Amino acid sequence: MEILPRACSGEYIGCLGITEPNAGSDAMGMTTRAVKVKDRYIVNGSKAFITNGNVADVMLFYAKTDPARGAHGISAFYFLTNGVNGLYREKIKKWGMRSSPTALITFDDMEIPEENLIGGLNRGGAILTNGLCTERITLSGCSLGSQRACLDLSLRYARERIQFGKPISSFQFIQGKLADMYTSYMASRWMAYSAAAYCDSLEKKVGGKGTDLDRKAAAALLFCGEMGTKVAADAIQIHGGYGYCQEYAVSRHYLDQKLWDIGAGTAEVRRMIIARELLRDNFQSAR
Repeated sequence: MEILPRACSGEYIGCLGITEPNAGSDAMGMTTRAVKVKDRYIVNGSKAFITNGNVADVMLFYAKTDPARGAHGISAFYFLTNGVNGLYREKIKKWGMRSSPTALITFDDMEIPEENLIGGLNRGGAILTNGLCTERITLSGCSLGSQRACLDLSLRYARERIQFGKPISSFQFIQGKLADMYTSYMASRWMAYSAAAYCDSLEKKVGGKGTDLDRKAAAALLFCGEMGTKVAADAIQIHGGYGYCQEYAVSRHYLDQKLWDIGAGTAEVRRMIIARELLRDNFQSAR
């Protein structure tokens, strides 16, 4: 397939369409429809908060092909966006992650060839849940990098900022925040690396309901997301008024970190996943 080499080389930018205006945490409640008409599918519906959506050259998305079957009636499709009729893309303005464009995608009788179906008819639900596990582990790493940056920037600022005739790093309140930031970062690092290592150890990286991978991925992003938000808030506090100014990098990290608390399933949804897997009959606490 010509798309994959071009995507890997950076010639093509891709996007993934899961979330909808009325189907966020409840991804399986999507209402976008793909109806087969002869050798084509007619697509109607919309997708929201789509990363790269307004600039993507290729899009992979999910739609209901058999609504009566619920989550078992979802299929995955792809298409090249250039020159497609019935496709509308609108950039969404966000307070953070400003360097990553996000869009609202609307399908209005958009036609795609039947060969653009991926993985078989009504098999999209399994593809979707498997992908969410690796996405959550990846986003844990995003939070981790931002936490490390917040700590490094705060250490430098605390050494350089002079108040009452001495560096603020000499004050116990500041030292306490730095210690908490470091501890949160190291604990997050273990959670993220542990989940990633477990995923790499699996011959078949299958996630979703009833798997340890689903639990570990959700736990990693839950912890990293919440700790990242706290670490960034502490970094702002250490920087004081300067941390609230855009020219200081910690302000950007503060805005960006919140996304990892709500993206790829909110913290509340992650807790639901973890509890569900802890309570299943064949779960062993030692794992």
